[in-house]
Amino acid sequence: MTTPLHLGRGSHPALATLHDYLAEVTTALGIGMESCTVDHDTPVSAYVALDERLPGYPDRDVALLWDEVHGWSAAVETHSGEDLIVLRYLGGSTVTPAPARITRFLTALQEDDHRIGRLDPPVLRTAGDLDELRTTLRDRRAA
Repeated sequence: MTTPLHLGRGSHPALATLHDYLAEVTTALGIGMESCTVDHDTPVSAYVALDERLPGYPDRDVALLWDEVHGWSAAVETHSGEDLIVLRYLGGSTVTPAPARITRFLTALQEDDHRIGRLDPPVLRTAGDLDELRTTLRDRRAA
């Protein structure tokens, strides 16, 4: 089920913790939570709509995507607006990097800097265990 975040966090505590994480990320990006939707199915994922355009894709909408397996990626919509083309994955060691790292990733994409991110999807964790996802989301604050 896909829902805008401002309509509810879902019933599992992991979804509330994800909401808090996405609020930190969108604040760092200078956008509101109304730009986010979350898909509660497995794998849990999020879509963050952006106003920016990227070099090479001046007429396509841009989004940051997050999922509990691969972490963050950047995508552009196809001309039909029905599909997304993933351009780069942030990568790293966790699906929950600090918001500042995500803003650096977006800046690198806007500057066509290929030193941050990767083309292939990293596998950072296994999907489906919401209790473990909640722990991952909570533990990032302690790091």
